Amino acid sequence: MGILTPPSPSFEDILRTAAPQVLGAVVRRYGDFDTSEDAVQEALLAAAKQWPAEGVPDNPRAWLIRVASRRRIELLRNEEARRRREAVPPEPVPSVRGDDELTLLLLCCHPALTPVSQVALTLRAVGGLTTAEIARALLVPESTVGQRISRAKKKIKDAGARFVLPSASEMAGRLVGVRQVLYLIFNEGYTASSGSSLHRVELSAEAIRLTRQLSALVPDDGEVAGLLALMLLTDARRPARTRADGALVPLAAQDRTLWNRAAINEGIEIITAALRDTAVGPFQLQAAIAAVHDEAAGASDTDWAQILELYRLLHVVAPGPMVTLNRVVALSEVDGPLVGLRALEEAAGDPALAEHHRVAAVRAHLLERAGDTGAARNEYLRAARLTLSLPERRYLESRAAQLRS
Repeated sequence: MGILTPPSPSFEDILRTAAPQVLGAVVRRYGDFDTSEDAVQEALLAAAKQWPAEGVPDNPRAWLIRVASRRRIELLRNEEARRRREAVPPEPVPSVRGDDELTLLLLCCHPALTPVSQVALTLRAVGGLTTAEIARALLVPESTVGQRISRAKKKIKDAGARFVLPSASEMAGRLVGVRQVLYLIFNEGYTASSGSSLHRVELSAEAIRLTRQLSALVPDDGEVAGLLALMLLTDARRPARTRADGALVPLAAQDRTLWNRAAINEGIEIITAALRDTAVGPFQLQAAIAAVHDEAAGASDTDWAQILELYRLLHVVAPGPMVTLNRVVALSEVDGPLVGLRALEEAAGDPALAEHHRVAAVRAHLLERAGDTGAARNEYLRAARLTLSLPERRYLESRAAQLRS
């Protein structure tokens, strides 16, 4: 078998990757996050119009920085023109610096913002996600996300926040929001909430890269270490999650020889040290669960009893709808599908899980295991209607088709 050459990135991929680096450079040079973000958005729009026709420039980031810088000067000039009619002197074009994105990430998690606003703003500015994608990631309406982002930018401006790395004393207050943001960016890359591809590798890779930077900045934070381990242990399975045609392959059916053993070994080493040396937190528990999965030679070798106990601990430390749903899956593996179905009906009463495709997908799987193929087929089809991910939809529809009498 020959080695597959990865496809060249599209101009959309280039724009998404460059956006936070460009924004970081512009904010660092000029300050004023709000105006700089508007200028960068206009530069991205200009690129989206010009590049398909004229081609991607040799240095896309430099092109975007120049256009965004010019646009920011124009915005300020228009504002100043109301008070005085003189030109703004030209400013030197800023360059990209290695710590810009991390500084931008920490700026977006400024303590003046609420946690939900920190998450929304950072997913937009650093993760490059659209408002619709953020809404799906946070399970809230799109209009709510838009309002949060607008208010967050205003609060940052009113607080007089500067584009510098926070001091050690300020860092602790930022880490909760930063960790959650990085986790959501990774999840959106590992299982895209919509579209034709299951993965958006540029997002998950960016989340891992930024988490490595953050871990180097705060090496004694056990939850940052746990988050990095979780990302590595989860992303290690990505090569086996899809077939050549893009079809989804569930965990139990994956070819584990395709898993990235180097990433698994690194993740296990990191989480082992974190559990040994620091206080236990939710990201460490999730990483421990991922490690149990990755250490199993095959699906039948998985230590589900240990996973169930870890989910019970996670439910105590950080309860949430997805934790509950995953605990139901582990419970069904230990005590059987009927016990799982009863627990699922109780869990499905949570409003956050209402009409969520994963609830229908889990119910379908448990019904199939219990032998009720007709009901299982209906639930697979219901889950397929609810998901916005085309690979997930095709997989769920194929499961339903296999159960057709």
